Amino acid sequence: MGRVLLAGLSAFALTWLGVLLVLKLLVTRKVSQQVRDDGPSTHLVKSGTPTMGGIVFLAALPMAILLVGQGGPGPMVFCLVALANGLIGLLDDWIIVLKKRSLGLKARHKLLGQAVIALALYGYVIRAGHVSTKMAVPFLGSFDLGWGYLILVFCVLAGTTNAVNLTDGQDGLASGVMAGTASFLGLAAWSSGYHEMALCFTALVGVSLGFLWHNAPPARIFMGDTGSLALGGALAAGAILMKMEIWLLLFGWVFVLETLSVILQVISFKTTGKRIFRMSPLHHHFELGGTPESLVTVRFWIANILAGAFCLYLYMSQLT
Repeated sequence: MGRVLLAGLSAFALTWLGVLLVLKLLVTRKVSQQVRDDGPSTHLVKSGTPTMGGIVFLAALPMAILLVGQGGPGPMVFCLVALANGLIGLLDDWIIVLKKRSLGLKARHKLLGQAVIALALYGYVIRAGHVSTKMAVPFLGSFDLGWGYLILVFCVLAGTTNAVNLTDGQDGLASGVMAGTASFLGLAAWSSGYHEMALCFTALVGVSLGFLWHNAPPARIFMGDTGSLALGGALAAGAILMKMEIWLLLFGWVFVLETLSVILQVISFKTTGKRIFRMSPLHHHFELGGTPESLVTVRFWIANILAGAFCLYLYMSQLT
């Protein structure tokens, strides 16, 4: 347990310091956020805030894990998947900054990159025998998907990274929710005997909190797609390695809710011409309803912690 806690503290310190150093560089180079015109009008004041701060994760996360951990295929895959997704996000952010627009890579290009990562992840963890092709369903047992597990790996990876990206729409929201979700997954990992994965999740908590220090309302820096895709990739990889793909939906329910709000909004508008929410993702719905942004963020944190604690109780009960 000592190594696990040290990994979290190391990740926090590396990220906290790294953001300070990167922030100065981003300000000097004028690497700033381009705010979308179709977003809440209150967000227009954020234009010019330094972005791509998530680049710190690409160094801090693996450094903390490698310095404190005992190595092995699990932590290595955890770090590589985070790094690979972070690089896709970095390219996306760079296009936004270079062309001074609010949109970077096209969605199909991101998905193509993530499909390659999913294939590599499947090829390594499955074909090398580190993880089986069975999908564990809480309280019901396991079902062997065979080659269909590759589709599940892609869906978990692409779904999680994009869910974190959608949640990263308010100061401190994504980093705070990620810290809570990773905390409970880390506790679940430790309880199941996945001690090195518990260390990885604790390091993920550390980088999230280290960034939240600077990203809390009002944010001094944004993580950009570099950060959101890296964090989402790490979260997905950890769940896949522990056979907790379904549990990830429960522990990461805020990310799921944010994504569902976007999907439902699009379906409703395409089929009926009407919108269910004032704006999606869901956090914008509450914001446009008059709730201050910072209050929406804190309430999402609280809801995430309460639901996470309940999910951990359910997870522990099925172990006994």
